Amino acid sequence: MNFQDAVEYLLSLGHETLTIKLGLRNTELLLASLGNPERSFPSVQIAGTNGKGSTAAMLDSICRAAGIKCGLYTSPHLVSITERISISGTPISPEEFAACVTIVSDVSAQLLNDNQIEALPTFFEQLTVAALLAFRNAGIELAILETGLGGRLDSTTAAKASVVAITSISMDHEEYLGNTIESIASEKAAIIHPGVQAVIAKQDPMARDVLLRRCKETGVTPILATDMHPYERVRLGLRGRHQIENAAVAIRLAELLNLPGAAIVTGLETATHPGRLELISNEHSFLIDGAHNPAGAQSLRDYLEEFATRPLTLVFGAMRDKQLDRIGEILFPCVDVLVLTTINNPRSATLDTLREAAERFARGKVLTSESSAAALNVARAETPSEGLICIAGSLYLVGELRPLILSMS
Repeated sequence: MNFQDAVEYLLSLGHETLTIKLGLRNTELLLASLGNPERSFPSVQIAGTNGKGSTAAMLDSICRAAGIKCGLYTSPHLVSITERISISGTPISPEEFAACVTIVSDVSAQLLNDNQIEALPTFFEQLTVAALLAFRNAGIELAILETGLGGRLDSTTAAKASVVAITSISMDHEEYLGNTIESIASEKAAIIHPGVQAVIAKQDPMARDVLLRRCKETGVTPILATDMHPYERVRLGLRGRHQIENAAVAIRLAELLNLPGAAIVTGLETATHPGRLELISNEHSFLIDGAHNPAGAQSLRDYLEEFATRPLTLVFGAMRDKQLDRIGEILFPCVDVLVLTTINNPRSATLDTLREAAERFARGKVLTSESSAAALNVARAETPSEGLICIAGSLYLVGELRPLILSMS
């Protein structure tokens, strides 16, 4: 398969969230059939509701500053699927991506033909194995794996990382992980197993109790990431006060990996994470942030209230399975103009659904657009040059609009 064939093949398996199948058996069978590429390097696995991607990005930056050849596996991507698999800070080439997906797809078909599995492995299962295969091919020294969903049954858990971290836990993906903080924390806590080193971020008390109980059950001594001492004077490359907690986790992980302090400082100060409180300035100032759940929305609002210029316009689109009322209650009252839009995704919330939330919580002008590109144009027309345009609600929305915004500069 060439690159386009590989992408179309993965998409043919169904949308990665709508067709998700939690469980490790398929991933473990694929890995075993490929000679267990995950055993070729040590791994760090990072789970959590919010902050796991930022923490992974900071740790990856620290590793590169230390001269370590590091593989980073994250999700979702913004523009190109190759963004999910990077080596030393650079996404793998389309050719390498296609080669790895081809191998994994062939093995998947063989497993199905041999009746070892009942259906082809899912999008995320095959992509995770392709990432681990690409890492072995590249001869990496360390893999950083961001969980896709939960932890206990997420495909990345099949890599059996020796170092794990759990960032802030809050309500999200309730249809898969449960309707309470405790149930969600329990799913994520399962990546803590005997013999691992576990770093735990500052948590809601109920989530913290679940995580500490899991540590006790498995004989693991938890490493609590409660502050950044002696790195308090570091100027973080990622925006937002919430990144202090994520940085604390990245620091503890780096210390477990015996990385030098100078590399930790450099890595934290130079880390980037596109689409997460990312500021782009051209004809307007744009602030781009996924903010796809209430905790993320609150972090964004905190940043806006402290740093945003006025007038403030918000372009908002989200998935229909998110807590739209709660997110709207947090974000909508603090903006002067709200532009609602749909996203080119089968899970996208409709304009009618978004309007219902806007009617309850918006305090400023409310406009709608059928497409994100049209919504961006409306926002530009409504916002004077001294104002700020914020894009939020979903990383899929960010993925649609970020290239358009960059093309304006």
